[in-house]
Amino acid sequence: MSRAELPSRRTVLTVAVAAAMAGSSGPAAADGTTDAADPGQAPVRPVDNRAWTSYADWCTGSAKGARAAGGARPGLAIGTPVGTTEYTDPHTGKKAAWEYATWTSPVHRLTVPATEVIASWNAHAPGGTWIQIESKGTYSDGTDTPWYVLGRWAAGDQDIRRTSVDDQTDGRSTVWTDTFAVDDPASGLRLASYRLRLTLHRKPGSSVTPTVWRLGAMGSDVPDRFTVPASTPGLARELTVPRYSQETHVGQYPEYDNGGEAWCSPTSSQMIIEYWGGRLTPQQLAWVNPEYADPQVCHAARFTYDYQYAGCGNWPFNAAYAATFKGLQGVVTRLGSLTDLETLIAAGIPAITSQSFLKEELTGAGYGTAGHLMTVVGFTAAGDVIANDPASPSNDKVRRIYQRREWENIWLRTKRYNASGKVVSGTGGVCYLYFPAYPTAAQRAALAAVGVR
Repeated sequence: MSRAELPSRRTVLTVAVAAAMAGSSGPAAADGTTDAADPGQAPVRPVDNRAWTSYADWCTGSAKGARAAGGARPGLAIGTPVGTTEYTDPHTGKKAAWEYATWTSPVHRLTVPATEVIASWNAHAPGGTWIQIESKGTYSDGTDTPWYVLGRWAAGDQDIRRTSVDDQTDGRSTVWTDTFAVDDPASGLRLASYRLRLTLHRKPGSSVTPTVWRLGAMGSDVPDRFTVPASTPGLARELTVPRYSQETHVGQYPEYDNGGEAWCSPTSSQMIIEYWGGRLTPQQLAWVNPEYADPQVCHAARFTYDYQYAGCGNWPFNAAYAATFKGLQGVVTRLGSLTDLETLIAAGIPAITSQSFLKEELTGAGYGTAGHLMTVVGFTAAGDVIANDPASPSNDKVRRIYQRREWENIWLRTKRYNASGKVVSGTGGVCYLYFPAYPTAAQRAALAAVGVR
């Protein structure tokens, strides 16, 4: 995303959060609900995460042509296809037939009736395969949403073009690229529950299959606010995370969102992928101009690119890209404070955070932005944030120290003033978390403490 202080495409993804919030209505019961909240227990955070990852998970719900696959990393794959469908790629005009199978999750009743829902998925999708992710929900007044497409995703870009789907609305909620949002949160309307549906595709007659290891969603109802409570410093630690600058790629591959100037998201993703040991082979990087430094950043931009959004900042697409590396998982969530980030850093887990700010709101940044991703790698003894900021002129300038109070506010608020004095939205604590497929006990505990399992 651009660092320019201009309205960005990402800004519309949080427009619902920026509207005035009312108290949430009680969730309506839905037939088939399997994840009911304890009515006597208030949620500890305004975020609900649910993921299907185990063999037992994949054996729930409703499968048509799909099968649960066991093993060390259980998943969902095509068994006997239920039929064949045609898909015309809106970005190439190419029409092709695809065998398909589906799996629909049980109904998940949100512990936090939500104004926004963002899905995440982790999958292996070899050439000749792709997946579609959809959601259907029940509002707090008992009525239903339509089935919304939350992504058509392929690991590569030869079979179909990875894409979000615009113009999805029922007049009460809308899908903004990767985010389901209630149109008027001030009305009190919330999403009480949802189901997710996977459609797995492959070329007819093929024996290959996509395999989905993780499917889930984060529902949230973040309080509307210009400022957030200050947290107390509690950790001094810095993780050794590779440092890459997006700015060294300015002008490279402009077909992917005008080149490196807008590559904060894939650049941040590549830093953490390599922190966990993910590496690209020379064969995978052979397409990149050999004169370009850090070709893996170019690769990350290409393979996170959303052809409808026309950018590399689709949040679930970045998490899904990270999970294409062996032994990694990726999710999109919201955190509630820098204490949450300290919990993760203490367990060795860095995080990618989304924030927006005026130049004068973040001392030392030297720029303002309507939406930008950074990698948080640690905290100083004074509690200030150590961030790998890809919006730096070179790799050796990427490590930054930002004042704790300033940084916490620009990340967690949902409303702010732009350079023209207009009230616009903030990101409300959005972050990407990439972590091992087989986390240690300490890592599992840290993730659970911030609501991710």
